[in-house]
Amino acid sequence: MAVYTTITDSELADFLAEYDLGRLRACKGIAEGVENSNFLVDTDRARFILTLYERRVAAVDLPYFLGLMRHLAAKGFPSPQPQADRGGHMLKSLCGRPAAMVSFLQGVSVSRPSPVHCRELGAGLARMHDAARDFDLTRANSLGRSSWAALFAPHQAAAEALQAGLAARIAGDLADLARLWPQDLPQGVIHADLFPDNAFFIEETFSAVIDFYFACNDILAYDLAVCLNSWCHRPDGALSLPHARAMIAGYESQRPLSPAEIAALPALARGAALRFFLTRLIDWGSTPAGALVKPKDPMEYAGKLAWHRAHAGDPAAYGVTA
Repeated sequence: MAVYTTITDSELADFLAEYDLGRLRACKGIAEGVENSNFLVDTDRARFILTLYERRVAAVDLPYFLGLMRHLAAKGFPSPQPQADRGGHMLKSLCGRPAAMVSFLQGVSVSRPSPVHCRELGAGLARMHDAARDFDLTRANSLGRSSWAALFAPHQAAAEALQAGLAARIAGDLADLARLWPQDLPQGVIHADLFPDNAFFIEETFSAVIDFYFACNDILAYDLAVCLNSWCHRPDGALSLPHARAMIAGYESQRPLSPAEIAALPALARGAALRFFLTRLIDWGSTPAGALVKPKDPMEYAGKLAWHRAHAGDPAAYGVTA
């Protein structure tokens, strides 16, 4: 979440008048993330999140994202509930951008997850996968493996400027993953961006997931691999086995992994690290001046990639055995 577009008081008042959500009390921008403009809106009835969709979020994908959140909430999974206006519309326009209001969820994100948080998150992720099984819309992963080579091609010099020899190592990752990427693993709806700032806890109990704007249909275990990368690595780039084992145990408490998924986990985790290295590399030089958010350092994921290369083909290094 972030703020790239400002809203005047009159624009916000006119927008809220189209809803039956109460009278406006306060509105402030949320300075997190890198994708959309987000605002915390308080009325005399409740608290909401207002999102203006920008950058990589395509308007054609918004019915999928909003429909998925509505589906999950109806299934009892703790995701934001899109709010319909007086005419029954969830997707609106504000300041020339697509916009939506969703419910505010209780809980806090954790900046330094413990193994207990990781186990809770793993179980929550599996619950989300199960709740979305009968969601009837589909969306391809626009940032899936087939997109990575094209993403990297215009930014090789930028990678080399970050660290000598890095461009060649990334090219090697791309070649390896094209060869190693698993086929015929279970697929379904995945979050695809479930970082610690997109999950909430009340004390150490998982309470909610937010920010579904990369959700898509892809390999379910790839979603777990994204979480292993974002929750379970130490600052030096190495995987923390206590965190990884806890997360996998939590996931398997709800949905056991197949032998094929376990065997593929090193390749999936390496691919997830590469995906986030590439998008951070792109954002590193393209975040608009004056945005309330700073781009994230791609070298964090370069360190994780180095660890994955060193443990290629070894599920035991991730806390599981084939």
